[in-house]
Amino acid sequence: MKATPREWLVLALLVLAVGAATQWWAGHQRRAVGEQLAALARPGDIRMLSSETCGICTLAREWFTEHRIAFSECLIERDAACRSEFEATRSPGTPVLLVRGQALVGFDPQRLRQLLQPAG
Repeated sequence: MKATPREWLVLALLVLAVGAATQWWAGHQRRAVGEQLAALARPGDIRMLSSETCGICTLAREWFTEHRIAFSECLIERDAACRSEFEATRSPGTPVLLVRGQALVGFDPQRLRQLLQPAG
């Protein structure tokens, strides 16, 4: 059975609607996590050990800034103390987020939120 042009149009519109809804939901979730982190994070809670060539570091920096999340950052290539701190974590790469003293390798807003939420 061959589909009519009208059926193809309905299918295309359905695919577009599902795609738009998925994008909206993902954006909503990112904003919600960002708002929660902004409310939980205090100056000094998040320190990012990053690298000049790290794309994920750039993404994390932009995300923190966009959501107005308090964080500090140092670059392992420019700061010897930062480099030592990074080496002490034995991380395979950057970024390393030090969250209230706990090392989180990579950038994961959901995990970050878990580490910042009060116990209990």
